Amino acid sequence: MKNISELFGSLVFSDAVMQARLPKDTYRALKKTISQSTHLELEVANVVASVMKDWATEHGATHFTHWFQPMTGITAEKHDSFISVSDGKAIMEFSGKELVRGEPDASSFPSGGLRATFEARGYTAWDPTSYAFIKDGSLCIPTAFCSYGGEALDKKTPLLRSMDALDKEAMRVLKLFGNQKVKRVTATVGAEQEYFLIDQAVFAKRPDLIYTGRTLIGSRPSKGQELEDHYFVAIKPRVSAFMKELDEELWKLGIPAKTKHNEVAPAQHEMAPIFESSNIGTDHNQLTMELMRTIAAKHGMVCLLHEKPFAGVNGSGKHNNWSLSTDTGVNLLDPDDNPSDQFLLFLAAVIKAVDEYQDLLRVSVASAGNDHRLGANEAPPAIISMFVGDELAEILDAIEKGSAYHGKAKTQMEIGPKALPHFPKDTTDRNRTSPFAFTGNKFEFRMLGSSFSIAGPNFVLNAIVAESLRQFADRLEKAEDFQKDLSALIRETVTAHKRIIFNGNNYAGEWEVEAEKRGLSNLKTTVEALPAFITPKNIEVLTRHNVLAEEEIHSRYEILLENYCKVIHIEALTMLDMVKQEIIPAVLAYESDLAALIERKKALGGYAASLEENLLAKISDLSVSLGQKLDELDDWILNRKSDADILTSASYYRYTIFTGMSELRLAVDELETLIGGKYWPYPSYGAMLFSVMI
Repeated sequence: MKNISELFGSLVFSDAVMQARLPKDTYRALKKTISQSTHLELEVANVVASVMKDWATEHGATHFTHWFQPMTGITAEKHDSFISVSDGKAIMEFSGKELVRGEPDASSFPSGGLRATFEARGYTAWDPTSYAFIKDGSLCIPTAFCSYGGEALDKKTPLLRSMDALDKEAMRVLKLFGNQKVKRVTATVGAEQEYFLIDQAVFAKRPDLIYTGRTLIGSRPSKGQELEDHYFVAIKPRVSAFMKELDEELWKLGIPAKTKHNEVAPAQHEMAPIFESSNIGTDHNQLTMELMRTIAAKHGMVCLLHEKPFAGVNGSGKHNNWSLSTDTGVNLLDPDDNPSDQFLLFLAAVIKAVDEYQDLLRVSVASAGNDHRLGANEAPPAIISMFVGDELAEILDAIEKGSAYHGKAKTQMEIGPKALPHFPKDTTDRNRTSPFAFTGNKFEFRMLGSSFSIAGPNFVLNAIVAESLRQFADRLEKAEDFQKDLSALIRETVTAHKRIIFNGNNYAGEWEVEAEKRGLSNLKTTVEALPAFITPKNIEVLTRHNVLAEEEIHSRYEILLENYCKVIHIEALTMLDMVKQEIIPAVLAYESDLAALIERKKALGGYAASLEENLLAKISDLSVSLGQKLDELDDWILNRKSDADILTSASYYRYTIFTGMSELRLAVDELETLIGGKYWPYPSYGAMLFSVMI
């Protein structure tokens, strides 16, 4: 392997590459576009395209593609070669027009009614703020994706809009504090990615994993995560080889992979990067998930990114670490040892935003997969609340009361043995049960599902904090006594929104009761949560800051509900097929062999009630229940109303189809514990979770 410093970004058309290769005037024009969001002239784009093509072909690229993120939640790409033919000879060409705009067929991408069926054309537009890169022999150009009418059809566009909105309002506030050197404020993110690795051989025998990403049947193994002996344990050689190659490939693409370790559940792992801008961090997380899948296959494994691939053990989340940074290198959410008024105002803006738009934040993490995870012991509940730590809580309490806060002196950790190093005890702690936790200089939004694009949660975060800052700036810009009004504003905000702060155990049943008393929302399922997307309050904040137009909001609402219905529908059909085609024949074969054995024993004479008869009776009773539940689910699928409105349809899938699947699973899973292993057609939980042991 090359030295990491040589490897890192070697397949990226980075700022250093641009500075070295582009003419100075072209480089300055492109940097102005990136830093100030100005229009890029075609003449400049032509020069950039030519240099980009030369660099890409030197690295073995033969094609280019506009790499975009439609509403499918994954990325899309259409590849064109650099080849043109002149006088019968092949030449390599790439124009500025091809760089800045593409015209893919948009007809098969979700639009939520934004375009008619016959309006197939869509446009991809180059995003120069995210560097181009080489993947699989193609130059990949990060782009936004819009309809023929200009409406956003992707994840990137609203994220970029939200970053501009947040920058605008944050700059207004910073100017009030006399920060004249700051030119831009950027939302930054670091997304911790959890995932499972299992052997390809067992994966190939599970239709449910193949079609849906999660196991629809399966009894719990004798050993799961009870001993907590997988967490941070030494990484198995096979997994370590995968992680090593993943790191190298991520580094080549300029993705700052930092941390890797085993998670709590057997076969579960985590990767975490260093902070980047929200836009680049989103692009990089999409690439990370793609590379995890492709590299796992090279090692004879499958990477599972579903939020709950196995019932009864921890699911996988994606912790979205979010902060605000200036172009001068200041983290606006870093309190230092003595929190300033500027920090407290930005903190108050976040507190106000999370409280007022808790339902919109819940919408941003809603999916059929995440419904299995939220509220379980490895994930926060569906109730949005904020953890700020004891020290910040005491500071906010003092602000509310108008009393002085003298701070806590840091003490030395007393571990015992003299040979161990001495270090100061931190005055804060971490709360792993909180959905939205302050962790020293950032907020960790822990509700995201592992398969999520982080674009949605981040454009919501950016938009709602921008709204708080807008209101703050409107008031403070009119202040006759800035310091007096600032103190009053912080105190009023803390007092009005302190209900959202909770530093206790979010898993406790008492918290659900307390949260209800506080008036906090508890939207437990996607079907309950999504209508909040189209309430007037939430439409207003997104449209005010030009993050989404009202028709774009309604289209995404339709897409999310439609996707929910499709996911449950596919799961139900897969489950029915597995039961009909494999489970029932296995049960009947075992029953037949048991009955034959009983008859043979009776023929020998002196036969009394036996183990075989008791077992056969249990299986027979469960078979009756299995048949009933199977018929019910089959009928419910066949009789569903296709002409119902989308919310009604989603409710039917949640409360009828999904409930029927759960009841059918109970019968199947109990039968698995009774049927002989050689009869059971599918790999067990134990076989899957412990399939990668070397």
